[in-house]
Amino acid sequence: MPEEQTQFGFQKVPLAEKARRVSGVFDAVASRYDLMNDLMSLGSHRILKRIAVEYTAARPGHSVLDLAGGTGDLTALLSPIVGDTGRVVLCDINRSMLSLGRDRLVDRGIVGNVQYVQGDAEKLPYPDEAFNAITISFGLRNVTDKDAALREMSRVLKPGGHAVILEFSKPQNTAVRAAYDAFTRLWPGVGKAVVGDSASYQYLVESIQVHPGQVELENMMQAAGFDHCNYYNLLSGIVAIHTGSKS
Repeated sequence: MPEEQTQFGFQKVPLAEKARRVSGVFDAVASRYDLMNDLMSLGSHRILKRIAVEYTAARPGHSVLDLAGGTGDLTALLSPIVGDTGRVVLCDINRSMLSLGRDRLVDRGIVGNVQYVQGDAEKLPYPDEAFNAITISFGLRNVTDKDAALREMSRVLKPGGHAVILEFSKPQNTAVRAAYDAFTRLWPGVGKAVVGDSASYQYLVESIQVHPGQVELENMMQAAGFDHCNYYNLLSGIVAIHTGSKS
């Protein structure tokens, strides 16, 4: 039988191949990841992440999983909220990104209630109902089996907890969509100039375009076991926050 295929940007690749390729992308861009985020979002990603954190309803003493946490932007926001009696687990499958995130958080004095785990979103190394809240910011589209990752997020979420997904989505206005498409076509060139790598940013552009839209992702969350699923468009739907809870 032919090997099952999945999307890597616009390409179809074997399932086992995607994780390796995505890892290569983030190994290549890790050192300039934050700078490129600022350039590609015109700085707006920092505001969007603050909004996403509000939807977690995190409180002192809570345990929060920052999945695909990369360089630790959400962890830095969540750590003071959960306080000394809580914990934030920064989990990322990519060692380069995880190491960079740890270094940056330690340099900022964010220590004590943060743990670092190299882990796969599709096979989380945690028991059922381990976390009060789970975040994943601009990371779900890079996961090979998104349905498996959503099921794992549901499994490790406590009853009454909140899952928050911040991700690129589908602009609702045709003029905004056309302008945004034109803007994203610049990203590979900027990546070449700043990082010396255009191919990685070509993949990132393509991964945005093939990622599920608002309604499809909401349905996927419901199928994975989340209740009260909603989405909130930001920047006219260029980005959306998806939320789900667990009864």
